Amino acid sequence: MMRNDQSPLHQSNSIRSRPSTVLIVSLMTCCLLLPSHARTQPENVAVTRYDNSLEIFHPVRATGGMVASEQNLASQVGADILSQGGNAIDAAVAVGFALAVVLPNAGNLGGGGFMLIRDAKSGETRALDFRETAPAASSRDMFLDQDGKVIPGKSTRTPYSVAVPGTVAGLIFAAQQYGTLPLNRLLAPAIKLAEDGFIVSPVLAQQFSLQRAHLERWPSTREVFFKRKPNTADCPLTQCPAASLETYAAGERLLQPDLAKTLRLIARHGTEGFYKGTVAQGIVDTLSSSSKPLTLEDLANYRIANRDPVRGSYRGFEVLSMPAPSSGGIHLIQMLNLLEHFPLSEYGAGSAQTIHLLAESARLAYADRAEHLGDPDFVKVPQQGLISKSYAKQLVKNIDPQKMTPSKKVSAGRPQTYESDQTTHFSVMDAHGNVVSCTYTLNLNFGSGIVAQGTGVLLNNEMDDFSAKPGAPNAFGLLGGSANAIEPEKRPLSSMTPVIVMRDGQPWLATGTPGGARIITTVLQTLINTIDFKMNIAEALSMPRVHHQWMPDFLRIERGISPDTIDVLKQKGHDVRVMPTMGRVQTVQKNHGVLFGASDPRNPDGAAIGIESIQ
Repeated sequence: MMRNDQSPLHQSNSIRSRPSTVLIVSLMTCCLLLPSHARTQPENVAVTRYDNSLEIFHPVRATGGMVASEQNLASQVGADILSQGGNAIDAAVAVGFALAVVLPNAGNLGGGGFMLIRDAKSGETRALDFRETAPAASSRDMFLDQDGKVIPGKSTRTPYSVAVPGTVAGLIFAAQQYGTLPLNRLLAPAIKLAEDGFIVSPVLAQQFSLQRAHLERWPSTREVFFKRKPNTADCPLTQCPAASLETYAAGERLLQPDLAKTLRLIARHGTEGFYKGTVAQGIVDTLSSSSKPLTLEDLANYRIANRDPVRGSYRGFEVLSMPAPSSGGIHLIQMLNLLEHFPLSEYGAGSAQTIHLLAESARLAYADRAEHLGDPDFVKVPQQGLISKSYAKQLVKNIDPQKMTPSKKVSAGRPQTYESDQTTHFSVMDAHGNVVSCTYTLNLNFGSGIVAQGTGVLLNNEMDDFSAKPGAPNAFGLLGGSANAIEPEKRPLSSMTPVIVMRDGQPWLATGTPGGARIITTVLQTLINTIDFKMNIAEALSMPRVHHQWMPDFLRIERGISPDTIDVLKQKGHDVRVMPTMGRVQTVQKNHGVLFGASDPRNPDGAAIGIESIQ
């Protein structure tokens, strides 16, 4: 019998229901949008596509390789690289560069991120940290006025919001250390998409329209993402009045010749093509005013960090994710440790009791996040304590299974005792057991909104991810303390949570999502849906999501959760608010030698594409 707080939408994969139209479109139409060169496949490879005759949410299936990303053109680029003999790392690098072209609000050269790499040959998993760093001129109080108050917008909409980008260094390091194909071959698809252009989708057109005011402030940005309205005076885009400009509409072709030139320099010269020379000079000149918030030395001195992943376990599965300065992996494992104390499978997916326990676990974890997390090269992060099963055993005593605990009564714990926004994600597996889970970002939609003159490179506003002032919220409402204070060359705290899950010592699943503060809880629910509730990965992505982050103290939910469930949550004391969708998860999985892929139906531009080797 179905409980009164669980709607039919929340049943497991034993319930048959017709798949979402959005999911079908995202997986079926991708190749119709591609230029002809991208559709060519070698004779011994077939591309796997979604079968819309199926009557359940079902992932894409293949045996040769699998790519899932937020943009179907980029997914196709990755599939092409796999079909040409590249491994998962080659495909991931090509996807990363392609997303910089076709997903300009989040894919990037001017941002940074994290990449988990599972190398099949060595059996080793590495965590590449190519997070942005604070420029040398940065200071602790740089976003405060003379009265010690945060200056609105300075950390998000000015040249001072830009941190030193890490994406190019990270992608190139991955290709050189773990890939098999030459760099120029991996960048060739992105160069062609930038030079020949691509058709703007309704999703991207809407982003251009919504972010118009953010983008039109900068002459160099107008040159890339705006065009003159018909029957207006012929003037340079950098000088035209805003009223005579318009953004690109769905169905129009967007060309980015300056970005193509930058990509060619990177293909030819590697990191020096970006961090030195004309591209670096263009970045510095565009940001310079009366002072120099970012310099050529800042760019030339950038280095990635090759770290050990953070490791945990959940119901017999090994979970690997990013360590600090990402808070994602640490607090994902912390919440899993707490939830392991409860029989979630008995409560049911989407039930009020499951949602209540998710919220209470997140409340405790995000309180710890605000107090303890920062760049481990600058502060002592009690990572082992936070992910300790013993710490969770003590912390779980603070969870009342029947009633919410007000956040004002929750403070950070003492894990030391146990010591021993806008963003995008892509996941890739190949047939040999190589796996990549990568999340990278510009921070907010289109980052700072500043395109470096003559380069086509849109720059981040990651300085907002530092704590401008202890206790002051950032753009996502997250609080931070002195551990995340601004210091030169320091990496800001992040919520990005790329994940690889192992079963019996072998890669089983790779997943991740954009979503700012909501990344960690979105990934958490993806894992719970697949592990506790035995959903296939497409079903797991289609479930309505919930989020709590300690402060502000309310439970955010998506539409689709039943009114009965909401009533029970309110009876438990939760302030429930229905808000826009959360996350756009990209998941790949290997089960019994077969690869599966799923792209979140919340984004119709996304796609999971597999290749099939034909004997």
